[in-house]
Amino acid sequence: MDAQHHFDDEQRDAVYRAIALRRDTRHFKPGQAVPAAQLQRLLQALHQAPSVGLMQPWRVIRITDAALREQIAALVEAERQATAAALGERSAEFLRLKVEGLRDCAELLALVLPPDDGTVFGRRTLPREMALCSAGCAVQNLWLAARAENLGLGWVSMVEPAPLADLLRLPAGAQPLGLLCLGPVERFYDAPMLEQQGWRQGRPLSELLMDNHWNEG
Repeated sequence: MDAQHHFDDEQRDAVYRAIALRRDTRHFKPGQAVPAAQLQRLLQALHQAPSVGLMQPWRVIRITDAALREQIAALVEAERQATAAALGERSAEFLRLKVEGLRDCAELLALVLPPDDGTVFGRRTLPREMALCSAGCAVQNLWLAARAENLGLGWVSMVEPAPLADLLRLPAGAQPLGLLCLGPVERFYDAPMLEQQGWRQGRPLSELLMDNHWNEG
């Protein structure tokens, strides 16, 4: 294999280490900034994600207006309260969790699924699902790049899409897929925060891997 495409053991291990240490981050150091060159590297990593039919179904809106950020934060808080109400007996426990870092993160990005561009290649049977999967790959690229840059990233999906679309002035057919909080952190979580807080425990791969047919349980 030519040198350009070969990973040595150290480089391979660094990739796996970034995957293992990636965390959905909710705690950020307030008052920080992401240098322009670093932000460009991160956004380029996002943009290098694979996509079905090379459709690149991601649009990113950088939120730089403080008043707009505050309006978005209010939408997230409204959904936090609605989620708590829907959780019944776990409501109080949920409200003690920190579920976002919109006001403290250095950069706030809105991830948007654009109007369907008509791509058929690879999408004839699952058109919307493949667009969503491709956008998810873009976020994972950004997440791993952020971790390699020693920055935290949190994906906030706790928001009603219609009012957020109105705030972002999205065109018809576009849909927000969430908010990405990015920036420096005091420290990274040793384990996923929901595990640390006792909300839920991740299941091992052995319980989720099957041969030939569905055999869970």
